[in-house]
Amino acid sequence: MSTHETFGAHAGPLHTVADGPSISPLKQGKTVSTAAIGPWRLVAGKLIRQKVAMVAGAIILFLYLVGLFAEFLAPALPMTSRPQYTYAPPQGFSFFVEKSDGSSEFNFHVKGYKVEIDKVALRRTFVVDDTKVVPIGFFVKGAAYNLWGLIPMNRHLIGPLNQNDPMYLLGADRLGRDVFSRLVYGTRVSMSIGLVGVAMSLILGVVLGSISGFYGGWVDTLIQRVIEVVSAMPTIPLWLGLAAAIPLTWSPVNVYFVITIIVSLLGWTSLAREVRGRFLALRSEDFVVAARLDGSSEARLIFRHILPSLTSHILAVVTLAVPTMIVAETSLSFLGIGLKPPVVSWGVLLQDAQNIRTVATAPWLLIWPSLAVVVAVLSFNFFGDGLRDAADPYDN
Repeated sequence: MSTHETFGAHAGPLHTVADGPSISPLKQGKTVSTAAIGPWRLVAGKLIRQKVAMVAGAIILFLYLVGLFAEFLAPALPMTSRPQYTYAPPQGFSFFVEKSDGSSEFNFHVKGYKVEIDKVALRRTFVVDDTKVVPIGFFVKGAAYNLWGLIPMNRHLIGPLNQNDPMYLLGADRLGRDVFSRLVYGTRVSMSIGLVGVAMSLILGVVLGSISGFYGGWVDTLIQRVIEVVSAMPTIPLWLGLAAAIPLTWSPVNVYFVITIIVSLLGWTSLAREVRGRFLALRSEDFVVAARLDGSSEARLIFRHILPSLTSHILAVVTLAVPTMIVAETSLSFLGIGLKPPVVSWGVLLQDAQNIRTVATAPWLLIWPSLAVVVAVLSFNFFGDGLRDAADPYDN
């Protein structure tokens, strides 16, 4: 759709032919055409106007950045244990210390610990000591690590100036390991397993759904019966059986990929049904018939003409499927049949919260991993809802 305006050679009358909504500035003696806004720009513009979806998208981006730079952001290594600080409570930031003369001095720090005896449980406990100061800083030297397994470094974004001083921003677990550092490392595994699982489900769902909807007939009937059988299977018992079949001698990396496959086995059916329905509606459209008459092959019709028209819808469905994968991995690991130490994920962190006595003693072992899962799942859901609404940019 465009607007054409033509000026005569001798400043004659203006002739305007308007067949679109937009008007462009023109230069004398030339014809200028302005194309209509493309569908992707319409989708992006509608998505940007949805503030909740944009905030959720920013949170998702932040979580993936945390996972990408986990080694640098974590103050300590995830497996570094200090048993002398077992179940140490969280420490809060402080910015000023009081001098002997009563004045205040800026000093970014956390409070130290002191040991007290619990007279009811008859065991020692740690409490924050306001009289002890542990100075902290940014870009401090700490435990050596390899960023992304390639770049040797020993700088951490934040940490105590003295490596021997305790700093447990979110508390410590039963082995004296830093919960904050383990939560940061767990973000990488839990967030990435959702992407890998959804990628596998996307391939199965799009390919089988496209074939089912495009060809119809006995091919459609066969694929739909397979989908119904897979959908009818009880999820938890199937996961239990498949996870129990993993040999105990496998490395954590192999277990990670097998758990990803297990999680994605049941995640493709709903996408396949939706793609099938859209193919059934579009395969008789004029643009598909025209492409067929033009000599396009069946593969070109599917992947070049029909699937691109479903891209925005598929992206919205995939975005809503990621939190399902995250919850599935967390559930399997929490039950002890998923990822296991030394792999660190949010589900593995929640294994420490299975004991009610532990939760009563150190509630932060339950609160922080659970909060991370809730924030991630809600962010994906809100962003997916916004993307789904924006996927139909012509719907006002």
